[in-house]
Amino acid sequence: MPAQGPRPGRPAGPAHGRPAPGGPPPAAGAEPTGPEHAGAEPTGAESTGARPTGARPADASSTGAGPTGAGPTGAGPTRAGPADTGQPDTGPTGAGPTGAGPTGAGPTGAGPTGAGPTGPRSGGSVPNDGGDLGDLLQAWLPSQRWFAGKGRAFKVEDVRELGRLTERPHRSSVWQVWLRYDDGTPEAYQVPLVRRPTPGPDTLTHVLVGGTPGPTRGSLVWWYDALHDKEVTDAWLRQIEANASAGALSFHRGPGIGGLPVGSPSLVLTVEQSNTSLVYGDEAILKVFRRMEPGVNPDIEVHEALARDGADRHVARLLGRVAARWADEDGVEVGGSLAMLQEFFRTATDGWELAKISVRDLYAEADLHADEVGGDFAGEAHRLGVATAEIHADLARVLPTGVLGRAGLHQLAADMRARLVQATAVVPDLAGYADGLSAAYDALAAHDPGVPVQRVHGDFHLGQVLRTVTRWVVLDFEGEPAKPLAERRALGSPLQDVAGMLRSFDYAARHLLADHPHQPQLVYRAEEWADRNRSAFCAGYAEGGGRDPREDAVLLQAYEADKAVYEAVYEARNRPAWLDIPLSSLARLTEGVAG
Repeated sequence: MPAQGPRPGRPAGPAHGRPAPGGPPPAAGAEPTGPEHAGAEPTGAESTGARPTGARPADASSTGAGPTGAGPTGAGPTRAGPADTGQPDTGPTGAGPTGAGPTGAGPTGAGPTGAGPTGPRSGGSVPNDGGDLGDLLQAWLPSQRWFAGKGRAFKVEDVRELGRLTERPHRSSVWQVWLRYDDGTPEAYQVPLVRRPTPGPDTLTHVLVGGTPGPTRGSLVWWYDALHDKEVTDAWLRQIEANASAGALSFHRGPGIGGLPVGSPSLVLTVEQSNTSLVYGDEAILKVFRRMEPGVNPDIEVHEALARDGADRHVARLLGRVAARWADEDGVEVGGSLAMLQEFFRTATDGWELAKISVRDLYAEADLHADEVGGDFAGEAHRLGVATAEIHADLARVLPTGVLGRAGLHQLAADMRARLVQATAVVPDLAGYADGLSAAYDALAAHDPGVPVQRVHGDFHLGQVLRTVTRWVVLDFEGEPAKPLAERRALGSPLQDVAGMLRSFDYAARHLLADHPHQPQLVYRAEEWADRNRSAFCAGYAEGGGRDPREDAVLLQAYEADKAVYEAVYEARNRPAWLDIPLSSLARLTEGVAG
């Protein structure tokens, strides 16, 4: 389920952040690293597990710990067919998504032909080195922070070139890597690669994939992650600006967008987990979706729908997008999103940082009330509530809406109960809140039917919002990447987002208490800060045109409690010193509920 507050798993929004020392827990499946604002990748050779060129794993499987054996992965691809190419009971009532799929040209190449790479090509021939390249990727993938299969045994089955981006100064292409886990689950990744006839500069050492046999006897071709090679990354902007196509790739400028910062230097941000983001000259940011799934990415869909309606007042402008077509495991041609380009806010600050500054000021003046400290955050919380309500209204206007009926409410409550049972097995302390939580879920099941549902953010917290000079901007409508696209695009109650932000205020207020044990005065001030800002946010939400969230206490309480239960599991496993944050919130949420 979505995380609350800036979390260690993924950066705030489209990588407008850099690692922070802490924060609320990530969504399920994420790794702890944490966001701040606008950090760039080191230019030296950092170690990411790259191995000497030409080396091969001992066998065709990997367990996430790097290569374990030798020999090629075997005969070529196994899939046949054309060339490479939530919320329950939510009956939609509005128009369908407006950006629901790529529009570029389809594949042009032939289907799999054995060990070599196959599929669409933008010109020239590709050396028959697919087997060797597959071996290299087999060993390289587990060391990549965006690879979701860490710790799982897998085999790379197929490597396909989807389209070529550059020929000069070096050939770079977008490759699709198909792998299969030991349990039989297939997965596809996008891996842009650049091939060099000689070793690249030291700044690329940390993204070296390896070497394959070159065109002449004894020579090698050197493969690197092309997103880190500044000599070829400008091609993404040039192709988007030109609305170009290359093989199975299609590039599209955003609605109403003119020129792009072509020629600007690129810099890879280091905070991404599931994606890779590049900033171009402090003007644009390209987010590349590493895991390939059929269908339009929710982040693109939402931004494109808002832009076409002129309702992008609280989001980063969509400057462009990249799509592709390919054959799925059954040989059926499908299309999906590969990347999105947005405006980059160089001077903005994320909400988590601003909230932390306010809390530190309060702790430093523990004898003052929250509204007496110079860094009082309530005004910003109120403005953020207004912006949130306006975004929800915009989303309801341009994307599908529906209602949650009796069956849907029963299912929602049942899902929350099931998560509580699973969580209690990990965190026995949750048993002390079981009666109150059960009563809250019973109240949810008995809630009046007809709860409005719509497209929502789905992962809303202080780390997903930026404060510019003039406004709050909401980032990253992608949802949790570990979940299927259909689930991330499902309709939900706007109170899901509200609950996420309210939980984020609790985390901001209390995250420093672990460093100040046995200081009741600071605990009191933290609770006061959280209450003040929660109230300010809800009042702002009502002022922005939404119903005051506090008027639907049953629904809001259930969503908050469900999130706090998830947080308790995460903290027990990863940060035991922070476990008191969700447990204290559960004490508040369940007080007087049972019986």
